[in-house]
Amino acid sequence: MTRTTMRSAAVLLTIALALAGCGDDNSVELSDTASNGSTSTTSSIPEPAFPVTVTADNGDVSIAVKPTTIVSLSPSITEMLYAVGASDQVAAVDASSNFPADAPVTDLSGFRPNVEAIGALAPDLVFLARDRDDVVATLEDVGLTVVLLEAPESLVEVYDQIETVAAATGHADAGAQVAGDVESGINALLADVTERGEPLTYFYELTSDYNTLTSDTFVGSLLSLAGLENIADGVAPGAGSYPQLTAEYVLDTNPDVVFIAHADGSVPTDDELAARAGWAELTAVVEGHIVALDPDIASRWGPRIVELLDAVLEATAGIG
Repeated sequence: MTRTTMRSAAVLLTIALALAGCGDDNSVELSDTASNGSTSTTSSIPEPAFPVTVTADNGDVSIAVKPTTIVSLSPSITEMLYAVGASDQVAAVDASSNFPADAPVTDLSGFRPNVEAIGALAPDLVFLARDRDDVVATLEDVGLTVVLLEAPESLVEVYDQIETVAAATGHADAGAQVAGDVESGINALLADVTERGEPLTYFYELTSDYNTLTSDTFVGSLLSLAGLENIADGVAPGAGSYPQLTAEYVLDTNPDVVFIAHADGSVPTDDELAARAGWAELTAVVEGHIVALDPDIASRWGPRIVELLDAVLEATAGIG
């Protein structure tokens, strides 16, 4: 079996386990595998009774009873909810939560949450990924239970968030299983990474006017684990983790690879990129190392991060 086949098999197995293998009931069947590879008798372990308390970015949140009317205002959290088996409890998701396809999409915004519209749904649990304009406090003031899980900066934080979502919805054991499956998938891919004498440099384009990210972001940290070097690191400390580079800087650093992951979903063609001033001589353009990433997968930190890492490794495997 080739490395590519092994990598693809690991990704498919992890995604199948994470997104389809957990079920929607209130217990999880677990099987213990002995050291000789045999599987012992499967038992059903009930989930802990409510109330439960989870630690989120808005502090410790107490959830009195198992929620049955959940509103998710984050595509990443929506994917986690479905992965851990809480789909039947999800009443509404934001307009950007387009995966899975059967998620109950509404016109709610996760960027500018409308408290009145959220309250009209009478949710018993609301998930958010950002606290714009102190919306968490406002929602809590009108009596809603809110779990804030902001963008993580590391893989460990992703695994923790999956388990937090699961515990808050009554699927703690499933959450541990999904987090473990995702971690195993990531580790399997990283184990197959070949160390290079010199790391590949890359530019990660979020917009056509050179907005990008650094290795301080979650995606940047994931690419660092893949052995890639970000040309944006340290170039503009005052700009934070999402600086805007100049065209001249990108040309001067001449990255080996350019990843295209435009926030608006647009994908410039190779001809359009080559037509940019100076880009016809850019190494990544000349050698065909322009990689268009799925903008949804590239901007989320749910169970499909395994797919993101696989796409990056597949695109860079033969370079250098």
